[in-house]
Amino acid sequence: MRTPPADLDTTVVATAAASGWGLQLSGLRYVALGGGSHHWTATTQDGATYFLTVDDLLDKPWLGSDAESAFRGLQGTLGTARELRERARLAFVLAPVPSADGQATRRITPRYSLTVFPFVPGQTGRWGDDLDPADRDRILRMVADLHAATPSVWKLARRRDSEVYEREDLEKALGELSQPWDGGPLAESARQALAAQESVVTGWLAEFGRLAAYVASRDAGVVITHGEPHGGNVMRVGDDLLLIDWDTVALAPPERDLWMLDDGTPAALAAYSRVTGRVADAATLSYYRLAWRLADLAGCVRVLTSTHQRDGNTERAWASMQIILDSGPSGWNGPFHHVTRRG
Repeated sequence: MRTPPADLDTTVVATAAASGWGLQLSGLRYVALGGGSHHWTATTQDGATYFLTVDDLLDKPWLGSDAESAFRGLQGTLGTARELRERARLAFVLAPVPSADGQATRRITPRYSLTVFPFVPGQTGRWGDDLDPADRDRILRMVADLHAATPSVWKLARRRDSEVYEREDLEKALGELSQPWDGGPLAESARQALAAQESVVTGWLAEFGRLAAYVASRDAGVVITHGEPHGGNVMRVGDDLLLIDWDTVALAPPERDLWMLDDGTPAALAAYSRVTGRVADAATLSYYRLAWRLADLAGCVRVLTSTHQRDGNTERAWASMQIILDSGPSGWNGPFHHVTRRG
């Protein structure tokens, strides 16, 4: 997120870090990145540094439809990440620091939860950056190791049965294009942009329905997937690579991860196939690629049709919406140019 939450004082965050993790903080610095979560670097009185994440439980539709169910879902995903790090011994998993009572995340208000991560001095990629072939192959091997670790978290992880959780918001907006939108300063511009591409978006939805039916009928089995293993969720630490942001981890077909590492060339996913013996299914890759585009668009529409002010977060949603809609009738099919973070 680009701006800190207006309804959460940083003293609440500091108090929760002290009571839950025993961290006596001397400083908090807000870090503007990502979507759906707020981040701070935190320094303790004894000089240690941590990375704090506060999740907005009303902005996690892939985890639950309300704050309670989203918090339970977040406990599950972050707990899965810890199991992958500790039990499956996947060193590339950047998992949370457990609280004093062993929790991966703790509720700090009805709307927000706090998770503490180790502070790792490294460099992450940026949204929209392409990966060079060598890094892509390294990530594919990491993904292969992740998928192979499925038995270690089979009883803990949830299956991902849907990919566009805010589809109703998008369909509702498509049905209200004939009337002005008045939720905020960017609402009417959003309406006009969506109206100009209405036939394109309805075509995407129809194609998504066909692909979803195909994937369901295929029943090719599931593995534990990260959900978003693109350059923006990869951290380079010296010669090592880490995968971050595990709130999207779930059981799903392997293609849920692989589409993001596919550049459309025959050799793109070869490193994965060499390790696993699996060949990705082209239609399933297309399903996840289209699901991402629709989920991004639906999330932007939800923000811009709701009551809102013009700030960094809504400006980002508006810019993202324009990029998606300007991608043309077939959409931009590349793997890395993601514009908003979805589940």
